[in-house]
Amino acid sequence: MRRGQWPLAALAAAVALAAAAQDAARGQRVYETQCGGCHYERVHQRERSRSTVKSQAELRVEVARWAAQVQQRPFTLEDLDDIAAYLNETHYRFPR
Repeated sequence: MRRGQWPLAALAAAVALAAAAQDAARGQRVYETQCGGCHYERVHQRERSRSTVKSQAELRVEVARWAAQVQQRPFTLEDLDDIAAYLNETHYRFPR
C-alpha cells in the first residue's frame, strides 16, 4: 500500500465498522419514544423526488439536525446512528 493510501483505508474501515454497528431495532425504540410525540412516520413516506434526503449520509445529517431540536434529553451519537439505521431500513432503503 502506498504511503498516502493508509489514512484513506483506515477511514474506510472505520466507516464500515460504524455502519455495521448500527442497531435498527434500538433506533426504532428511540424514535418511538423520543421523536414520535411530534413526528409521525408518514412524514418519511413522501415521494422520493420530493425528499431533500438523497443518501444514507444525508439521512444521518437530517436525523442529527432534528434531534438537536428535541428538548427532552440529548441524543448520543449511537442514538443518532441507530435512528438513521431504523429509518433507512424501514423507509428510505439507501444502499450502505
